[in-house]
Amino acid sequence: MNWVEKQLRKGAPSGCPSRFRASGFWGRARMALFCLLPLIAAACSAMEGPSAPSVGSAPAAAPRTTGGTPANTERKRLIALFGGEYSAPATERYLNEILARLAPATQTPSETYRVTILNSPIVNAFALPSGDIFVTRGLLALADDSSEIAAVMAHEIAHVTAQHAAKRAEKEKTAQLFARVSTAVLDRPEEAEEQEARGRLGLAQFSRQQEFEADQIGIKTIGQAGYDPFAASRFLGSLGRWTAMRASLLGENANAGKPDMMSTHPSTPERIAQAVVQARQIGAPGVGDSGRDAYLTAISGLAFGDDPSEGLVRGARFVHPKLGFAFAAPEGFVLENQSVALIGVGEGGAQALRLDSVNVDQSTSLETTIASGWIDGLKTASVEGLKIDDLPAATAVAQGDQWSFRLGAVRMGAKVYRLIFAARALTPAVDARFRASINSFHRLSAQEAAAAHPQRVEIVEAVAGDTPETMARRMALADRPLEQFLLLNGLDKDAALKPGVRYKIVVE
Repeated sequence: MNWVEKQLRKGAPSGCPSRFRASGFWGRARMALFCLLPLIAAACSAMEGPSAPSVGSAPAAAPRTTGGTPANTERKRLIALFGGEYSAPATERYLNEILARLAPATQTPSETYRVTILNSPIVNAFALPSGDIFVTRGLLALADDSSEIAAVMAHEIAHVTAQHAAKRAEKEKTAQLFARVSTAVLDRPEEAEEQEARGRLGLAQFSRQQEFEADQIGIKTIGQAGYDPFAASRFLGSLGRWTAMRASLLGENANAGKPDMMSTHPSTPERIAQAVVQARQIGAPGVGDSGRDAYLTAISGLAFGDDPSEGLVRGARFVHPKLGFAFAAPEGFVLENQSVALIGVGEGGAQALRLDSVNVDQSTSLETTIASGWIDGLKTASVEGLKIDDLPAATAVAQGDQWSFRLGAVRMGAKVYRLIFAARALTPAVDARFRASINSFHRLSAQEAAAAHPQRVEIVEAVAGDTPETMARRMALADRPLEQFLLLNGLDKDAALKPGVRYKIVVE
């Protein structure tokens, strides 16, 4: 692990407030900013929030208890990590009805399960031994029917009932013990390294086996509960397509970034194929309930994408109604709203930006602030005081070995907002684009704040003449609306819409 990766895994230091909610952080942005971050001496060190826990991080045998117990603590931690609880009483009631139907078919039929919806656009789900099931609203938007969400929850319950957490922890302890013996007792550090490498491989294979086992148990569970057993393979396919689409959009590795369901529950072709084989042992395609209409009714109006209280990305524009500002990134940039910063990537990774906020004493000038060590290689003569939207501001240029930087600082109220742009080559044309972006920073007007609507899932009925293309034109999404429409509805690219059938679209 290099120095930057270690910094990214640390928590944000005190005095560096979280102002932007995490929604994923993908590889091309990371690779561009890996070159930028070592030079930002005063920046928040955590570009990602704490790693999202899998089921394996829950207490292995924690009973259902309340008030300060390990299970309750873990529940609170999960909720905090994923943006708090999302209030959707009707949706929650419907999901609990599915759990009530699943419970008698699980390996613990006497257990009572309850669902909590997490206010996160990330696609993920977890279960705790206490009977708590967590699903993000991002996952609810991706699932296409009741049987698919039943498959997800049954899979998570299977991880707990099969005691995968305890088994993995025991295997980790054994691997660590062998490595310590080789180092401390036998004085053979090279063998310890080999043991560690073998241990990592063994754990990866072990976790993979656990995923297959949870799939198998989960599919049997939904089949016995009367749901379509092929729902698991359908959802796994949608999950893989969704992750690949997001990766392609940002031009990076799909496995990088804040853990989503793809990182904790890998969706491989082999896993999908085995899910189909398992489903065929229950019956032929068409057996069991899918419950699509009931599910679509239950999620109608569900929030989609960023929470407005944490800022909204709209194409290359970022609006933060709660903090009262907005700015426009250079044209062509793709933005991602993170837990402590807004990250942007442009020109295929050859350009990047970061926006965050810091506390700076009112008596300290912005010219002094911008020259205080954000970035090595600052050109002192380039420091320049400005007024942007009647706000005090400053800008400067810095030069690194491989990257050049345009810095901006804007004071608004008690905060100083820092804009850091990086480019492989800071040509006059590129620098002009960066300066124009800095100059676009402004207080949000009442009209702009009122227009900053959250996006939501709307259920619409297709009529004669409707196609995926006509539905895509109704989507309030700047990036690949057609592809996202197809994915959200589990459709292939050549699919024909059926009049009278309901579909999901995203609107404001």
